[in-house]
Amino acid sequence: MKRTAKSVITAASMAAALTFISCGPKKAAAAEDSKEVETLYAVSTYKTVAGNLDDYLEFGGDVASVNEVMVLPDQAGKITNVLVKVGDMVKKDQVIAYVNPLRVGVVYNDSPVRAPIAGRITSLPVTVGSTVSQSSSVAKVARTDELEIRINIAERFVSRISNGQKATVTFDAYPSVVFGAKIFEVSPVLDTSTRTMGVKLRLNPPDSRVKVGMYGRVRLVTESVKDAIILPVSAIVTRDGKDYVFVITSPKSGKNAAVVGLRPVTRGISVDNKVEITKGLEAGEEIVTKGQTLLNDGSKVNIVSSN
Repeated sequence: MKRTAKSVITAASMAAALTFISCGPKKAAAAEDSKEVETLYAVSTYKTVAGNLDDYLEFGGDVASVNEVMVLPDQAGKITNVLVKVGDMVKKDQVIAYVNPLRVGVVYNDSPVRAPIAGRITSLPVTVGSTVSQSSSVAKVARTDELEIRINIAERFVSRISNGQKATVTFDAYPSVVFGAKIFEVSPVLDTSTRTMGVKLRLNPPDSRVKVGMYGRVRLVTESVKDAIILPVSAIVTRDGKDYVFVITSPKSGKNAAVVGLRPVTRGISVDNKVEITKGLEAGEEIVTKGQTLLNDGSKVNIVSSN
């Protein structure tokens, strides 16, 4: 009888042990499954702020004098004397050279060549002994204190150009300097051969470092928005033809991961990989800019960097 009781106890103990062993792996597997469901996605975020965004067009243009004239002689003949050099300032009607007709059998006095305007000599293509006609340029005189930048606007951009429009200009001579400028003249017609419209700008304020003949890169501001929510274009995801962003709806707290929400947004203007958000976001909200491809509404994320 004692042996039978001992056998029963031993059998019961083994059965309990087997039951414990068989349940252990199932619970461990269940725990593993729950961990896989709570996958964390590594993301980068950006906290939105209100800022300004300027849309623009870029063109190349040449710096020229507002007032530049060619100096022509009254008579054809040979240059007998040149009284100026390139860079000299001259007054209106100042004599800059003399021409003598030097016809055979006839003696003429030298004929003076006078500057038609006050300014600076920018070109002097003749020397003593040069033969000139009445249509030959003896010199060029320009008002170098008043400069303009001349650009040509393609027909498709004409509707975005207006008088008084602001611009910035850069030159190879001063690569790190940005000069302000403003449109002061817009041609009322287009060139039929090039389908372009002539536009002139003035530096604002004038700057003596800029010289006639320089090539400038002009950036015309065509549209400007103030106090707008601006995001990197990469932050926007398109699903079913609509634009969305992922917003951090529940920040990380203790052991709890951050949670994102899918938010529809409306775009405004886009400039240089930045986009204006006209509807759907407010300043101060934290949005996902990288790692959002696999996210869904309510996904848990690990924020690895934030700007």
